Amino acid sequence: MAQFTVNILGCGSATPTMRHQPSCQVIDFRNRLFMVDCGEGAQLQLRRMHLKFSRLNHIFISHLHGDHFLGLPGLLSTLSLHDCGGSIVVHTFKQGAEILQQMMDVFCHDTSFAIEYDIIKPERAVIYEDHALTVETVALSHRVPAVGFIFREKPKERHIIPDMIAFHQVPVSRIRAIKQGADFVKDDGTVIANERLTRPADPAMSYAYCSDTMYDPSLAEALRGVDTIYHESTYLDEDEQKARERGHSTARQAARIAAAAGARRLILGHYSQRYDSEEPFAAEAATEFGGEIIAAREGMKIDLL
Repeated sequence: MAQFTVNILGCGSATPTMRHQPSCQVIDFRNRLFMVDCGEGAQLQLRRMHLKFSRLNHIFISHLHGDHFLGLPGLLSTLSLHDCGGSIVVHTFKQGAEILQQMMDVFCHDTSFAIEYDIIKPERAVIYEDHALTVETVALSHRVPAVGFIFREKPKERHIIPDMIAFHQVPVSRIRAIKQGADFVKDDGTVIANERLTRPADPAMSYAYCSDTMYDPSLAEALRGVDTIYHESTYLDEDEQKARERGHSTARQAARIAAAAGARRLILGHYSQRYDSEEPFAAEAATEFGGEIIAAREGMKIDLL
């Protein structure tokens, strides 16, 4: 089965604590690594979780607050020390690209790889695509321009039924088209329906990363159909007013978004330093969301398949 795993490197908010690191996740999709946000300590967490630097080629920055960005110069400098080649694409806002390039020009002006910048905006747009995966942005409601990222696996191919392929003497050259849904037409014109030659494809998975954002019911529509949603839950109900003032959400509000979007799994994170346990977050979310709830912790590897 193809790999689609979320690695939690950091799930705390602005102030690092002994419990949590600043925001950072790594999506492992079929042995390719995509980093989302890069708070301080991200490169140490990469080592702790045995994620290979050499497999990381895309870094997505949700917004320009330090706890989501300041680990990036150090990480890129370390990658250069390891003589990583090729290129690394940083998907960030225009100001983020300018700031990062200035820092690299001072501290690591001679990298062993090219740094490419993909300038993003707080809008809905596909910013990455390959043969199996797309990544799109969705605008979030925060104190500064911010986006969430939706990782969508493209539809998979159907499974062939070997005995039926052999029985109908299907040439090898036709197998790919049949896996993609085509019928098989014999030389005499007989049509063998695809359903007789294949079984349904495995479902395609999707994952949304939404941090930081205040409660915004319209976000649920943009996330509709996403299987697993990571939604920030900086505060508990008792601090809902503080959440609103600071552009954040509570665990209950995160659950409302996941429920309205029709997700089957909700991951909570971006916890404020004021709390010393994740259990109340999951408990509050459970009052609004009936699917699987995971209270993120550093070191978690969450298989989406």
